[in-house]
Amino acid sequence: MDTQKESEEEEIKKILSEDKIKKALTETDLAKEAPSAEHKSTLLLVVYTVIVLLIGSLLYYSLEYRWLPISEEYVTLSQKLVFGAMMIAFVLFLNRLLKRILSRKIDDRASAYNFKSLINFLSFVLIFLIGVSLIFSNWYATMVSFGVVSLILGLALQNPLTSVFGWVYLLIRKPYEVGDRIKIGNVYGDVMNVGYFDTTLWEFGGDYLSGDHPSGRIIRFSNSRIFNEYVVNYSWPLFPYIWTEVKFYVSYTSDLDLISRLVTEITEKEVGEAMMKRVIGLKKILANSMVQKLEIKEKPSVIFRANVNTWIEVTVRFLVEPKNSGPTKSLLFTHIMKELNNYPDKIIFPNTKGKP
Repeated sequence: MDTQKESEEEEIKKILSEDKIKKALTETDLAKEAPSAEHKSTLLLVVYTVIVLLIGSLLYYSLEYRWLPISEEYVTLSQKLVFGAMMIAFVLFLNRLLKRILSRKIDDRASAYNFKSLINFLSFVLIFLIGVSLIFSNWYATMVSFGVVSLILGLALQNPLTSVFGWVYLLIRKPYEVGDRIKIGNVYGDVMNVGYFDTTLWEFGGDYLSGDHPSGRIIRFSNSRIFNEYVVNYSWPLFPYIWTEVKFYVSYTSDLDLISRLVTEITEKEVGEAMMKRVIGLKKILANSMVQKLEIKEKPSVIFRANVNTWIEVTVRFLVEPKNSGPTKSLLFTHIMKELNNYPDKIIFPNTKGKP
């Protein structure tokens, strides 16, 4: 047994050491540094940045006072390159430093992830502006050229630019964040990564499954879809729960009162107390909203419906966390069937001999 466990651990370590796995973990923001390692890397970052700035300053003033054997016509260009490299190094230093501060100060991983993405984006813009300022000395000509280039790129890269605007919209309006379970169009799953151009989902259900179980597939879709598709978010922070149902069939001659009582008792035992607290909290949230008069039941309910297959459909409706929907439904169904089968004379199922 120990040998098998050690073998499994070695296999996991081997998988985690693969470059593709490391990259995927970085994208999903799951790779976390230990506090000691983080402190050490921060110290090294400061030391490296100081060294780069000192070397850059030394080179800049060496060029200024002509201490280096460089032709006069290349001195100005060399100074620009050195100064630009120093500025880029400083921007990268601020980038890493701000992200480390955020990782310590913000407990919510989704918010921390969004801030880190924003910091990366602003760093890219600053580095781009530094590069442009090095290439063009005349800012008026630079802006005119930039306007023409932007027009051309806007026409040629319309979809990618729309995706970037979609990313900005996601940061501001937050229709979904990393970790949320969503449905956008016909795609359903947990958000793993929100990039500048696309969103990555860990699919649930899919073409080969009927329940809330991961399919094993990764789905990427363009952020521009946020402007054209409706988004269903199952992880609303104020009320991260959904109503779901368990259904089964009984005959018309079954004792419906007995079924209702037994099913209600089992469901209330499993989820009743937690459901009541959640609904009370929801009512408080909606107290000052436009839907304050909406009737919401605080306990699980049992509903009977006539079905076209000549049986009665019994529906048990209850409240559950989206990510626990599948296991909870399976648990309730198992307990309900086990209890109802104790009354074969009063409760008749489709596969029993006593068909209507």
